[in-house]
Amino acid sequence: MTSPTTAPSTARNIAPSNAMNSALLHSHLALPNKRVGKVRDVYDLPAELVDLAGVLPAEEARRPHDLLLIVASDRISAFDVVMPTPIAGKGALLTEMAIFWQRMIEARGLCNTHLVSGDADLLRDACFAPGGTTREQLRGRIMIARRARVVPIECVARGYLEGSGWKEYQAKGSVCGVALPAGLRQCEQLAEPIFTPATKEEQGKHDENISFERASELVGRELMEKLRTLTLAIFALASEHALPRGIRIADTKFEFGFDASGQITLVDEALTPDSSRFWPSDGYVPGQSQRSFDKQFLREYLETLVARGAWNKAAPGPQLPESVVHATLAKYSEARDRLLS
Repeated sequence: MTSPTTAPSTARNIAPSNAMNSALLHSHLALPNKRVGKVRDVYDLPAELVDLAGVLPAEEARRPHDLLLIVASDRISAFDVVMPTPIAGKGALLTEMAIFWQRMIEARGLCNTHLVSGDADLLRDACFAPGGTTREQLRGRIMIARRARVVPIECVARGYLEGSGWKEYQAKGSVCGVALPAGLRQCEQLAEPIFTPATKEEQGKHDENISFERASELVGRELMEKLRTLTLAIFALASEHALPRGIRIADTKFEFGFDASGQITLVDEALTPDSSRFWPSDGYVPGQSQRSFDKQFLREYLETLVARGAWNKAAPGPQLPESVVHATLAKYSEARDRLLS
């Protein structure tokens, strides 16, 4: 288990004062094998291009490093479509929350994580190309991460009945093969959180909810039992932290992989508004949709365009008005402020 003292405990330690001032829609670095996701750009990070002296535990520092650089852009997606308008500062907010949670998970001894550091000053000058993304632009929005062999299953924990789970419950009385009591209402809290896996699809395709049995057929039952236990334990930790701070975590998804030593490792982001439903506790009423700290405000705006025939939920997405950009950023900021208090 990585000691939580080997790197900054949260991104607040490294985030600059100007993190919110300019948007980063795309990154351009002198690093190999760039992969572009909906929000993140991922690069291979050769060991000679990063200074990890005093950052890694001594035993790990002696081994060859197989690292990635993960850059959180200010892109935002909805309905699996990346919008052309960035949300300036969103990438820094996501990174701050992700680092906070991963350090907490490590400190509680629940699971290894891929996180090494979020400090852009560890990157050597050779990472930066002339005219490309600068070190200042990366501050507060990167994770230097250990490479992992990713398990191709999304691990979802649900504490409340909403989204695709609510739709499936209405049709079948169950979610991903987990039978639930009759008569539950939309957004109702479940007696116990449930684990509902999904396939991990390529960008542009919808992940598909599957049963635990189907997930076990795909990657092995012993592994799925371990991932179910980890997922529900991390969800319980996060919920226990969030509720006194005025946030109900309705559901969230995790990704796991195996690190170089074969240990199960939490990878990618975790417990951010992009991967979770965060609801304010005040005003929570089951039986209806809830106010949200995630992308629901953006989705609702886009649905008005769909209703008018101005957009069909296909790429390219529409330009976003300034009011929607500011309101969306405010939701993310409030979630960060509450959770990291």
